[in-house]
Amino acid sequence: MSRIAEVFANKKAAGEKALIPYITLGFPGLDSGIGLVKELAQSGADIIEVGVPFSDPLADGPTIQASSHQAIENGMTLALAFEQLEQIRYRQKSGVPLVMMTYFNIIFNYGLEQFAAKAAECQLDGVVIPDLPFDESAEFKAILSARGIDLIFLITPNSKEERIRDICERASGFIYLVSVNGVTGGRSDLPEDTRAFVEKVRRYTDLPLALGFGISGPDTAKQAAQLTDGVIVGSALIQRLKTDDDSYGNSLGFIRELQEAINE
Repeated sequence: MSRIAEVFANKKAAGEKALIPYITLGFPGLDSGIGLVKELAQSGADIIEVGVPFSDPLADGPTIQASSHQAIENGMTLALAFEQLEQIRYRQKSGVPLVMMTYFNIIFNYGLEQFAAKAAECQLDGVVIPDLPFDESAEFKAILSARGIDLIFLITPNSKEERIRDICERASGFIYLVSVNGVTGGRSDLPEDTRAFVEKVRRYTDLPLALGFGISGPDTAKQAAQLTDGVIVGSALIQRLKTDDDSYGNSLGFIRELQEAINE
């Protein structure tokens, strides 16, 4: 059983939901992510999504875009991201599941096979690639699967039923449900049709469903947890990291609040 599958299985057995925070590697400082992963896991993160910045992040809202630009200015690259992930795995001995979010151009330039091999060395558990069309994903999906790495697919409210079925048939790890059409960013409430959207996807898969885009705090996290198996929070955490001190007390407190809210 993979680390991702084990997390969701354990959460289900306990009647709980998984918390999946997102951080941008290289933000706020170049080496911040190394310590943050450990601190986030200790504060209640069940899986951590680590973003590798790209100069044209089409799926990201202004908060995460700004963090990506800062990370690039700080010197973050895919090669350095892998170095940091190795430190997290082998020096810190962290076993928390790690899912990398980045854009296909970065991976393509690095080399598909080379990326998968290096990701496996770093014990990466999954990859999210927002700009990789589903119809063009089979080759890379196979390359990652051969290394025991999940390619995490996204489904949006606008996804047609046939596409939802096809994605669910090919998916592994978990399915990333996008709560709203558009870019990332916190919102005060989830859309009214979120329940119907989740139920539509659920008809086609028994894989865990995790909801992201628009989780702004404990209230929206709780709403999401009532419908899905996991909650993904990005912009709201990045905003706190931007203004936090070096101990990240406010940000880590926010993670503890979210963990409590989704498992009340």
